Amino acid sequence: MLNRIDLRGGVPDPRRLLPRAQLDVSVAVERIRPLVEAVREHGYPAIREASERFDGVAPEHLRVPVEVIRAAEGELDPQVRAALLESITRARKVHADQRRTDHTTTVVPGGTVTERWVPVDRVGLYVPGGLAMYPSTVVMNVVPAQAAGVRSLVVASPPQKDNDGLPDPRVLAACALLGVDEVYAVGGAQAVAMLAYGATVDPAGDERCDPVDMITGPGNIWVTAAKRLLRGVVGIDAEAGPTEIAVLADHTADPAHVAADLISQAEHDPLAASVLVTPSTELADAVDAELARQVPAAKHAERIGTALRGEQSGVVLVDDLAAGLRVVDAYAAEHLEIQTENAREWALRVRNAGAIFVGAWSPVSLGDYCAGSNHVLPTGGCARHSSGLSVQSFLRGVHLVEYTEQALREVAPHVVTLAGVEDLPSHGQAVRVRFPGDDS
Repeated sequence: MLNRIDLRGGVPDPRRLLPRAQLDVSVAVERIRPLVEAVREHGYPAIREASERFDGVAPEHLRVPVEVIRAAEGELDPQVRAALLESITRARKVHADQRRTDHTTTVVPGGTVTERWVPVDRVGLYVPGGLAMYPSTVVMNVVPAQAAGVRSLVVASPPQKDNDGLPDPRVLAACALLGVDEVYAVGGAQAVAMLAYGATVDPAGDERCDPVDMITGPGNIWVTAAKRLLRGVVGIDAEAGPTEIAVLADHTADPAHVAADLISQAEHDPLAASVLVTPSTELADAVDAELARQVPAAKHAERIGTALRGEQSGVVLVDDLAAGLRVVDAYAAEHLEIQTENAREWALRVRNAGAIFVGAWSPVSLGDYCAGSNHVLPTGGCARHSSGLSVQSFLRGVHLVEYTEQALREVAPHVVTLAGVEDLPSHGQAVRVRFPGDDS
């Protein structure tokens, strides 16, 4: 079922040969630009028209009433409630340890620089609602924002035809469990525009969603395009593309486990990527056999099959695990599983991955829900330079510079010299004027 790419014998730069979905976000940006501008100019009418066109729903009021959010929690299945609470507890435990502390450095006597970590004031959290519903994404976005101390959190999630034009009730319930009560039934690029610019959200124009400072959360290509277009108007976490998994495995891996894990990510989207990197042709053959057995039995077999047969998925054959390590570093997967002998040893040598899942008992599905880690991760090779969502994503480092008169006097000649080198004499004069009797 999976395409095979044979890199045995080695190649100088495997990146060109690795499977990857081809998405042209720049084209999508131009497609959604008029919609984004319409939301900026007109607010509610433009959002409602877009919701009717793309979601088949035109809610009269876009903000979800607080009592509806609370009712969704009350009607939540007890098992789902218990699972969400466990996910929240574990995520809070991990993210609490990420909070940075302020630190003051004494540069010279009388001269200090303090680095303060200040949370973003207001954040918009996008929760998708297309082929699947994601209450877990509420957890993964809200928990680190709350741990960072973000003052104001707002969630946007697409309206659902089968829920009276409201977001999925499990998404609403997750918001209630986390204490988020500002939720809007808006999806797609129109949601990103609403969050970035602010907009009226009812027919009379009396209610308004105030603009946010930062937008986080995954979405489809239109959401990604809107985030790219509005980056700078607001901060964003990343341009998240279709999900991906890479598995670095040797002859010790259980082919049933590997196949199931590849299937689990292919289940998300026909464009999802599932990649196996192995030196073992026997394992590759056995995984193919398992895929042939497991895929037809899956609920979303058609979607999974499309993803696994796509150009973005495949088996990469390598000479040995060292070569495999070079390949997975070049691929820079959103999710990377290591199913080998001495799995932790190999995992510690990986440089590029959004999150690394070590050994047979740490599948990606665990990280999606209940490991305590965050599942909002860089895709499309961006793990070479970007991190997953964390408390740090919502914090800004601000320097407080405090010098006494004497500390400034001692360094003044250097400031004046460097100002002269850069032909910015007024910079030097701003120091000289403080010491009129000095030669500096």
